[in-house]
Amino acid sequence: MRPPSKSNIILILADDMGFSDLGCMGSEIRTPNIDRLAAGGQTYTAMYNCARCCPTRASLLTGLYPHKAGIGHMTASYGSEAYQGYLRNDAVTIAEVLRLAGYRTLMSGKWHVGGSYKPRESDLWLPGDVTHPTPRQRGFDRFFGTLDGSGSYFFPHYIGEDDHRVDIEQDDFYMTDAITEKAVEMIGDAVSDHKPFFLYLAYTAPHWPLQAHEEDIARYRGQYRKGWDHLRTSRHEEMLSRGMLEGRWDISPRDPEAHPWIDEKHQDWEDSRMATYAAMVDSMDQGIGRVMRKLRDLGVEKNTLVLFLSDNGGCAEFLAEEGWVNSYPDSSPRGEEIVQGNIPDLTPGPGTTFQSYETAWSNVSNAPFRMHKTWVHEGGISTPLVAYWPEGIASPGIVHDARHVSDIMPTILDVTGASYPKDFGGVGVQNLDGESLIDTFRNIYRQREQPIYWEHEGNCAMRDGDWKLVREFGQDWELYNMRVDRTELNDLRHKDPTRAEGMIKAYEDWANKVGVVDWAIVQAHPDMDWVKPEKPVG
Repeated sequence: MRPPSKSNIILILADDMGFSDLGCMGSEIRTPNIDRLAAGGQTYTAMYNCARCCPTRASLLTGLYPHKAGIGHMTASYGSEAYQGYLRNDAVTIAEVLRLAGYRTLMSGKWHVGGSYKPRESDLWLPGDVTHPTPRQRGFDRFFGTLDGSGSYFFPHYIGEDDHRVDIEQDDFYMTDAITEKAVEMIGDAVSDHKPFFLYLAYTAPHWPLQAHEEDIARYRGQYRKGWDHLRTSRHEEMLSRGMLEGRWDISPRDPEAHPWIDEKHQDWEDSRMATYAAMVDSMDQGIGRVMRKLRDLGVEKNTLVLFLSDNGGCAEFLAEEGWVNSYPDSSPRGEEIVQGNIPDLTPGPGTTFQSYETAWSNVSNAPFRMHKTWVHEGGISTPLVAYWPEGIASPGIVHDARHVSDIMPTILDVTGASYPKDFGGVGVQNLDGESLIDTFRNIYRQREQPIYWEHEGNCAMRDGDWKLVREFGQDWELYNMRVDRTELNDLRHKDPTRAEGMIKAYEDWANKVGVVDWAIVQAHPDMDWVKPEKPVG
């Protein structure tokens, strides 16, 4: 079959996967298909996301900071453009731009940038209204997947295809497999029509709940009996031996909310939690393998740019029996009870359970860094980016330059030759915040020209070259030299006060420009419709 003349693009996003969870990054989890992409392409070890699922998705799809895209926090609306909870009209998506350039635009997976939905009330959802734009309304020709943030892998509360809700009739349904199958189908249709395509493949894995095929879990059960302390050390050592870290940084201490493995009273259960998480990553990798085989079968692999990354670091969220978990359905379509919460005498994995892996294992996923999803210390915002493009990447290698998810849009524009519009649908479009990676593909390495900024739930940061300013909500600013101390162990703020004060001023100017609101004020907003966990996650 004749390949299209323009390069195809596949943008793959994992959900809640930590920095060290891939085999190519030193993990014991089997990810041979992603590892193959890394071996044949470039691996960016200092790619940054936006610390949380929907802010990252908004930035990734638009090339803007999340507040400028309309999702300064999550999908609830707090009364300003920066916090409206769905993509703004003055932010254009990759799909909208590429469709104008003649591309078939495809999406399979998780949307989560189109307003707030309540999982237990899916029969009342009204996708497509002004405050709930769907992928089809934001540039995608085809869509399959979920509109909200998370849910059961075996019994999802909502699946959409194009403009309609679809019923799940198969007994062996599993979300990761379904996302893959639909993506493979979409690719085949696009190539049959001799159309270049852009596929946004947004997996829900390995976001909680911990649910996977038993045969996948079985490959890992028992491997985690040595515990989180051993595993963090072994992953760090493996990363160092592979050259995946720019410096020989010390690993950060065990998270203060996690106790030593030797003191753990439920070691079998903890082993099963991490084994299930590993199986979910493994299953996603198997799906990516199927996608790549389809490209080879169709003769378009060499002409396709594949980008893989994660939306935030590992997730420390605790699913109490009375808390977040109560917003999800507690029975299957067949009437089986779904037992919700992290219950030590209940083995995770099947669809009748609903658990997460919590702080200690998240600390492993984010090794060697500090903190987790929602924080803007390195553990919350760091992801490997794997870029694979046989016809466009000069030579495989490891890139340590700091980059940001907003850089994906301008990169894709350069690869495809598409033009970024000044206006779209009669609305003026904001200027891009991202900077293209295309020179790096050609082995021309340089630092990002503009600093990178973050704000999420009052956690704030700025990286300018080798220097990073960071603050946890309610705490003092910290300053680190990333080249010598990316694990953020040696705070230099009081040793270099002039640099710190200059960066604080730059951060404040940026925050005012993009519409950041003090997190204490956002928390007090009467229209907040998110549910806080019962206890702080750490």
